[in-house]
Amino acid sequence: MGASKLKLVRNVNHSRRFRLVVLMAGCFGVTMAFLVVSKPQTPVHSNPGFRTWLPPPQSGDDVVNGDNNGIQGSHSATSEEEDALNSQALGKVEKEEKQVPHVAEINIEKEKSFQREENAIVVDSTPKEEASIHELTGTMQIPERKPLCDVSDQRVDVCEMYGDIRIPGNSSSVIFMEPSNAEPKELWQVHPYPRKGDETCLAGVRELTVKSSSESPKCTFHHDVPAIVFSVGGYTGNLFHDFTDLLVPLFLTARQFDGEVRFVVTDFKRWWIAKYLPVLQRLSKYPVIDHDKDEEVHCFKQVIVGLRAHKEFHIDPARATNGYTMIDFTKFMRRVFSVGRETLNCIEDLSAWKPRLLIIARKRSRAFTNVDEIVAAAEELGYEVVVGEADAGTNLARFAQIVNSCDVMMGVHGAGLTNFVFLPLNATVIQIVPWGGLEWIAVLDFGNPAKEMGLNYVQYSISIEESTLSEQYPRDHPAFTDPMSFHKRGFHVVRSTFMENQNVKLDVSRFRDVLWKALEHMLQ
Repeated sequence: MGASKLKLVRNVNHSRRFRLVVLMAGCFGVTMAFLVVSKPQTPVHSNPGFRTWLPPPQSGDDVVNGDNNGIQGSHSATSEEEDALNSQALGKVEKEEKQVPHVAEINIEKEKSFQREENAIVVDSTPKEEASIHELTGTMQIPERKPLCDVSDQRVDVCEMYGDIRIPGNSSSVIFMEPSNAEPKELWQVHPYPRKGDETCLAGVRELTVKSSSESPKCTFHHDVPAIVFSVGGYTGNLFHDFTDLLVPLFLTARQFDGEVRFVVTDFKRWWIAKYLPVLQRLSKYPVIDHDKDEEVHCFKQVIVGLRAHKEFHIDPARATNGYTMIDFTKFMRRVFSVGRETLNCIEDLSAWKPRLLIIARKRSRAFTNVDEIVAAAEELGYEVVVGEADAGTNLARFAQIVNSCDVMMGVHGAGLTNFVFLPLNATVIQIVPWGGLEWIAVLDFGNPAKEMGLNYVQYSISIEESTLSEQYPRDHPAFTDPMSFHKRGFHVVRSTFMENQNVKLDVSRFRDVLWKALEHMLQ
């Protein structure tokens, strides 16, 4: 009986426990079913130390991912910092979720953006001619292009062009290419030699036509460097004119390019090119183009027709590129021909040193008739005397060395004095002026240039007794009583009377003072 009760109690307890377990299991099942069916929205929390990842936007702007593109930084945060960062991240994500558009919206915006870009490209691709016309008709006014040629200078006409310039060989044309609708067209006739208005000189210079046009032969040779077009006709062959008409203007025009320029030469004289080849090669790294025989169509991006020139044997620094001076030119020439001395130093004791005197002895007109007497007088004063002259056939490099070795150079007005370009700075030039009122031309041609070259200049005008004209005309002839009347009749009369038919017999006693003055310059 007791055993039966005990068994009954146990069964009852087991039944209660079973029901309790079933009840708890049922409640758990109902709860889980509720959770699965209802799917409640719970807040999104970031894992500590990481940012919530969202797909990057379709554009190039990395708005969502920030600077690190969603990559964890190297900083190790404390627990407090983690909580703050998680809180900030949550707010940022919620804000960004509102900002990031739907994929379809992004695609629509991209399409609109692409359309705007396409329209912009169409505007930019409008032909330049049409754009220029539009601008001219609008509020913006384009300044007119400068004329191709400048003919305002008294000595030379110079044309300078930038763009597509074509020079057909063996022709008289230099063509500046322009669109067919460009107006007005230009046409200039120029002689590329700096003796403007001298008809005798320009008779030997080929006239060129510089024009703007939409038609031209096709290019056969393209150049990456500028071109300078000039003539070696005119008065070339005369040493003075070789320098004042060509070498000084060529230096003035071409030196700025530092060798990166091409020479196109008309009225080509092979002997002239050979004589001055060292100068040409120092100014240009490229072979000279013989325009008269060339058959190519040369195309350049910059062309200068003609040589810039100032007064005779003169460079005006205010007008010259880079402020060049005649001292720069003579320094350049001395280096071209590798002469040794740049400067003549002052002398303290003449007894220990003999200054060198170079006498330029002309062989035809304006020649010294008493060279031996002049040499003797100079030697008495302590000079070492050298007699010579450089003509068209003289080796210029060799003569330049002789000139540079001298301290004083003297000669009658004429081309031979041109060699003073090779004298060192502070040397002295003595110019003897023939009879006939030629002082003005003597100063213009050699007096002023000598001073601009850093040389000492002494001028000596001869008397009637020192001129061989006294053997041709009586003392009451206008050549003696009124020499300026010959000037009024033209330079050709002056030349034939006072320059081509006159020699000089120096009064050595009178001239001694001039030689002594040259010595004083070296002592200062």
